[in-house]
Amino acid sequence: MRNGRRQTGRERRTRTGAKVLALTGAGLFALTACAYGSTKVDDIGVGPGKGWPLAFRDAHNSGSTPVTGSRKLALNWSRPVGGPVAQPVMIGGDGQLYVTTRTSACEILSFQMPTGRKRFCNPMGPSAVDGGSAVDGTGNVYVGDDGAVNSFNNLGQPRWRTPAAGTPVSVQFTGDGNVLSVTQSGQIDVMSRQTGDRKVPTVQLLGDPDFLTTPALNRPPDGQGLEDCATGGPQCPVANVSAVDQKSGRFYATVWKPGEGDAELVALTYNGKNVQTDWSAKMLTEGSATSPALSADGSTVYVGDNTNRLLAVDASTGKTKWTQDLGFPARGGISVSDGLLVPAGDEGHLMALRDKGDRAEIAWERKDLELRGRPVQTAGGTGYTVAPIGDKLTLVTFDTKSGATVQSNELPGAEGSTVGTSVGEQGEVVVATRIGELFTFKPEK
Repeated sequence: MRNGRRQTGRERRTRTGAKVLALTGAGLFALTACAYGSTKVDDIGVGPGKGWPLAFRDAHNSGSTPVTGSRKLALNWSRPVGGPVAQPVMIGGDGQLYVTTRTSACEILSFQMPTGRKRFCNPMGPSAVDGGSAVDGTGNVYVGDDGAVNSFNNLGQPRWRTPAAGTPVSVQFTGDGNVLSVTQSGQIDVMSRQTGDRKVPTVQLLGDPDFLTTPALNRPPDGQGLEDCATGGPQCPVANVSAVDQKSGRFYATVWKPGEGDAELVALTYNGKNVQTDWSAKMLTEGSATSPALSADGSTVYVGDNTNRLLAVDASTGKTKWTQDLGFPARGGISVSDGLLVPAGDEGHLMALRDKGDRAEIAWERKDLELRGRPVQTAGGTGYTVAPIGDKLTLVTFDTKSGATVQSNELPGAEGSTVGTSVGEQGEVVVATRIGELFTFKPEK
C-alpha cells in the first residue's frame, strides 16, 4: 500500500524493471572501473610482495628477510621435481612455491607450501632452468627462457610473453612496479607487469651490432654461454642477477665483454624514460663469482670475483672501498644484514664479515662447516645454511652474532649441493638441491 492506493500490476513491473536497470548500470560501472581504473594502482602499488619473491629475496639482493627466523624447525615434506634445479625457489606472499627445472613435460612447476601438492606444471623453453624469475604481490610469476620473458598467474595460466635476445638470467622489479630483465647476452628491457609491453627503449650492454660492417651477422642461439654463468666464466657475458636501488632507479650488473681480460661492475639508471649507464669499473679478475648486493642504505655494492676476493664498492662513483681475500670464491651471492656479510658458495666455509668502512673485519668463522649453497639471514639474529655433516647434507640453523650452531636438520637422502635457501612469510624454510629435490621445514610451536 502506498498513499492509501494499491499498486497496479503494470506499476509493479515498471518499478521492478527500473530497479533491474539501475543494478545493471551499477554493475557495468563497477566492471568498467575494474577494467580501467585498477590497473594503475596494481602496477605501482602491488610491488614485489612478501615471502621470497626474488632470487635473493629483495631488489638489493640482500639474501636476508625481515621475517623472524625460527630456531626450532621440523621437516614438513620433501619431494623430487623430476629434473635438475639451478635457481632458488620463489615463494609468493600466500606461500605458493615456484621452481624452474628441465623435464620431458614442463620447465616451471608450482607447489603448495602446506602439503607439497603440485598446483601446476607448464612447458617452457629448455633454458628456463637457468632463467631468472620473480613473483609479485598477487602471485603472478615472471620467468625467463629461450628468447623471452614469460608471465603466468598463480594458476599457471599464461599472461604474456615478450621476446628478448638471449635468456633473461636476471628478473627484478623497478621502483615503479615494472619488470627489469637482463639476458646473459646483455639485453636490458623494462616491461609492464600487466601487459609485457616495453616501457623504454632496449639497451645492449655489449653494444649494438653494426650491420653495415657485418651484414651477414647472425643472432647467436638464445642459450649460448649459459653453462658458464654459474661460475661467471667468459662465455657468459652477464652471469648474475642485477641489484636494484628502487628509490633512485640505479641498478648494478656484472659484464664480461668478449676479448676483455677482466669483467666489469656497471652502474645504470632507469628513470622512467630510458636506461642510461652511469659508470663502469673493470675490477672483477677472472670474472664475477657473485651477483652484486647492496647495503641497506644503498651506498655500497658488494661483489666477488674469481680470485677469491670480496669487494666493497662506492655505489655513486665505482671506486673500490676495500677488498678481502676469503680464501675461496663466494659463488652465487652474499647475504647482507645490518652490516654483516655472509658469503655463499660450494668451495668455502661458513663465515661472516663486518664492513668497517675502509676495511673488512672477520666477525667469526666456522671452518668445520663447509658451504653447500647460499646462507641466508633472518630477523632475530638467526641464519640458515646447508653443510655436509658426516655423509649427509644438513640444514644448519646458526646464530648470526656468534656463528654458533642452534639446530641441525638432516635433508633425508639429499646429495651434492643446493642452489638456495628461501624463507616464507610464516618462517618456513625451503631448500632446493641441484639434482632436483625440495625440502620444506616449518617452525615448531
